[in-house]
Amino acid sequence: MKKTGLMKVVVLLAVIAMVFASCAKEPVVETPDNPAETQANDTPVSEEPVVEEYSQGVTDTTIYVGNTAAVSGALAVVGVPFNDAIMAYFKMINDAGGIDGRMIEFITYDDGFDGATGAALTEKLAEEDEVFALVGHFGTPTVSATVDYIQEIGIPMVYAATGINALYFEESPMNPVMAVQPIYMTDGRIMAARAFNEELFGGAMLPSDAVIGVLYTNDDAGSSILAGVQAEAAAEGRDANMVVEAVAEGTYATGVQKLKDAGAQVVILAMNQVPFKETLVAMDDAQMEVPVFTSYVNADVTAVDHTKYSENRPIYTNAWVDVYSEKGQADVQDYVACIAQADLAEDVKTAYYTNSFATAGYIAAVVFVEGLKRLEANGQVPNWDNYIAAMEEGPIDIPMGGTVDYSGGKRWGIDSMSLLQYTVTEADGAEPTEAFVKVREIEVLSEIAGN
Repeated sequence: MKKTGLMKVVVLLAVIAMVFASCAKEPVVETPDNPAETQANDTPVSEEPVVEEYSQGVTDTTIYVGNTAAVSGALAVVGVPFNDAIMAYFKMINDAGGIDGRMIEFITYDDGFDGATGAALTEKLAEEDEVFALVGHFGTPTVSATVDYIQEIGIPMVYAATGINALYFEESPMNPVMAVQPIYMTDGRIMAARAFNEELFGGAMLPSDAVIGVLYTNDDAGSSILAGVQAEAAAEGRDANMVVEAVAEGTYATGVQKLKDAGAQVVILAMNQVPFKETLVAMDDAQMEVPVFTSYVNADVTAVDHTKYSENRPIYTNAWVDVYSEKGQADVQDYVACIAQADLAEDVKTAYYTNSFATAGYIAAVVFVEGLKRLEANGQVPNWDNYIAAMEEGPIDIPMGGTVDYSGGKRWGIDSMSLLQYTVTEADGAEPTEAFVKVREIEVLSEIAGN
């Protein structure tokens, strides 16, 4: 990876003075008749100082990290809990003494989910604030606008809050881009495989000649998911029966009507939270009641308007975390304890205990800190090369999930997911209770197709 002068050198180890012989000899003067004499004298040859390097953003007492995120506008519902949970975990680490005596300081800016703004603020973090790493690099627009820049300068980026295919690298040792969330290509393939193969249609599989409707947003997220859907459809011989329509703000109703007119028996929604919610409303308005499959990014009740939900239009999402397993339950307790000690209002904490986006921020912070803990265990100073190498040492446990493995230069995030279904429980005199409930365990793609 090219590095462009962002590293600041701090001399950690002073040069130890060399010990000379007790009987110093007179220096030998080189003459034309005896040029080799200079090689025989006892004057010590000077050596280069031995230095260890901190990377930028590191002092003896502090490690500075940062991100940009959408904490205003429509995507604030994602960005605010995401960042709050990152800060909650760092607070917990700092309260316990930090990592190797260093406190973690988090610098964050609001990019409003705008790629150009996010790119400018990312450069500010790297070049003016001089942070050590980007943690929870947020959102498709900003991530897609900065992936090349991050690789060019070499600053570690841990956890991208998106799964665009630009984050996928088959074998790329020492690549500073370290995604955790599943890449959208994988996400699309898994949701399509489940739509094709799960016995969720009145206890039966989707008929082989069924029309499959796909609505996607023509952006990096939607296009990346669509690529996975199409790849799986081709692999399973389902592509001939697919009807694919691009949608954008103001066209959701038109796209839905086209799928309804085509007789789609299942709909795959390749998009993130805002268009997903609007498309569900359009399906309700059109009285289109068929099963819906969508991305893990929509596996939170805030992405669904429960007043527009129908049991005849079940909603299924992928999920890369599992809070229902024995391990997941134990990890949830750790997560709740972390949020409970955060500097947040009590009602906010309560809301975050079951918020998927806060959970994601917590995971981002945990994975980043794992690399620092490995450096401490190895007795290494925190610099970029040491940090990335430590992250590549072996699999990293994901709270409420499986593992992510960067060894050998693997950069494709998590490649296994469970299946959730949205549910609404009505109660007299009380607000409906919404939840996503697990209906399938975490599986890799081959297991889903094999089943």
